[in-house]
Amino acid sequence: MPDTDWAIPPAFRPAQSDFRFDLDRAQRAVLSLKATVPADAFTAQTLGTEREGSAIVLEGGKLLATIGYLVTEAEEIWLTGTDGTVVQAHVAGIDGRTGIAVLQPLGRLRSEGVAIAAPPEAGAACVLAAGGGADRAVATKLVARQEFAGYWEYVLDEALFTAPAHPFWGGAALFGPDGSLVGIGSLVLQEGGGPAARDMNMAVPAALLPPALDTILTTGRGPGAPRPWLGVFAAEQDGAIVVAGLAEDGPADRAGVRSGEAIRAVDGTEVTELAELWRAVWARGDAGVEVTLTLVRGERERRVRVATADRASFLKRPRLH
Repeated sequence: MPDTDWAIPPAFRPAQSDFRFDLDRAQRAVLSLKATVPADAFTAQTLGTEREGSAIVLEGGKLLATIGYLVTEAEEIWLTGTDGTVVQAHVAGIDGRTGIAVLQPLGRLRSEGVAIAAPPEAGAACVLAAGGGADRAVATKLVARQEFAGYWEYVLDEALFTAPAHPFWGGAALFGPDGSLVGIGSLVLQEGGGPAARDMNMAVPAALLPPALDTILTTGRGPGAPRPWLGVFAAEQDGAIVVAGLAEDGPADRAGVRSGEAIRAVDGTEVTELAELWRAVWARGDAGVEVTLTLVRGERERRVRVATADRASFLKRPRLH
């Protein structure tokens, strides 16, 4: 979605009278982001080579936070402020466990940035703001704080869910009632079905960043040893975990795992939910450990040994321009 031809309808925008922090100041800390990824990058086929979203200037004005999928393998990143100032940026690091990316600007940012805080309780009035100005923000509520498991081998113990949803959520800033940064926009999801269905955004808690920041800046990745990665895209379906796709030439693909098979167990431990599956794999050790998957298709059951890998080893490293 180009960043010049859309705006949030006025009825959904936050009103200054409803919040006790300066909305304009907070919005100035949210910049528009455009990233370019090489066509031969590992993530190019699934995430594209031209990616757009937002990045948030952190307190002190020297670093920014965004969501990792926007800048993974990026060779160029450009940030645009609400005043039209354009600055190039470099990926300082990405924490694969949380999905948060940290950027270093290659020029001066005209924002003091925002402080990070723990999220408020469910029901709190919040603002979800994308880069580009006041007409890019949604007045929303934090409707839930709960576990989230993603099909791409990802689990958050507690994710933040907001409604109504923002249509340009990637890297958007979730501001709490006092104007602190409490979340970083990651996804849009649908709750329920039929006429009663509603869209919600999922945000990664910003409070996960400070404990990891020093490691990210020093190593380019988050704390802890690399987790074992299968290269499987999985979904819960009719009480089973089904392989919906495979990363081309990833560990599971190389081992002969096939789309459409159901994963019943990891090293003999039965799994029935995505979070159980990923945690069972991670519990086997660090990246490189071998795991045995019990796979089922129809009446046929088989076991496949997969030599896991460090996902980061498949990715292009960021270059400093």
